[in-house]
Amino acid sequence: MDIDDLLTFVEVADTGGISPAARRLGVSKSIVSRRLARLETELSTQLLARTTRGAALTEAGSTFREYAARACAEIEAARETLLPTGDLRGRLRVAVSLSFGPADFAPVLARMALNHPRLHIHLSFSDRFVDLIAEGFDCAIRVGYLPDSSLMARRVGPIYGKLVASPQYIKMHGAPDNPKELVNHHALMQGTEAWQFMDGKKIVTVNPQGRFKADNATALAAAAIEGLGIAWLPDGVTRPYVASGALVPIMTRYPPPPAGIYVVRPPGQHPAQKVRILTDMLIACFKDHQ
Repeated sequence: MDIDDLLTFVEVADTGGISPAARRLGVSKSIVSRRLARLETELSTQLLARTTRGAALTEAGSTFREYAARACAEIEAARETLLPTGDLRGRLRVAVSLSFGPADFAPVLARMALNHPRLHIHLSFSDRFVDLIAEGFDCAIRVGYLPDSSLMARRVGPIYGKLVASPQYIKMHGAPDNPKELVNHHALMQGTEAWQFMDGKKIVTVNPQGRFKADNATALAAAAIEGLGIAWLPDGVTRPYVASGALVPIMTRYPPPPAGIYVVRPPGQHPAQKVRILTDMLIACFKDHQ
């Protein structure tokens, strides 16, 4: 029984289709189909029921998937033990925040590529929460307050932020003194998120309102500079604008609690060595920010 056939079957089962499995494996859809057909022929059993929406496990496929996944994990672990210490090869697909990734995370991944010449690194920059399994990513680097999910997450560092507004907005509308006053102001937000602030050791939560929303921190900073409203933004985004006077920190007596930088991966017993090494590099990079 070919290990590539087993691995391909597990990927199709977990991603729900041939196309996402092909993206994750870095092969064509025809290769995935051939591997599945070969495995089913060898087992004389139909493992997957093809549908217009993808592929669903049959009863036999559901049972076999657990054994196949364990076998693939054991073989991958064995392969890693045979590699020279720290040697990586293959492909690493990473989803990265667009607001922070190019400046903050891309240099770390570039150093990883330099340190491991046989490793191919593919980055996808977006501020949306990608579906790691369906879209074939090994991991994602996410920033903010992590929502509950079935994904595995490791915090690698903190992100500090503040409320900011332009001088012209403050001149026209004033600046809030405390979190309760935020309801009287225009908020620039990513969606319908709540904002949290520290009042001493107590956390105060407010639900701001606004008519300008964007899923990108740089876009929210641009709107704030134009005087459209108040934005909660990370220091890495606002630093140059605060230094130039284009944005002004406000309500500084009530700072937001630190958010986090996380490496997020699909659920599984053990992370791949390449994900572990990337996580360790990010922890080392951001340890001075703790």
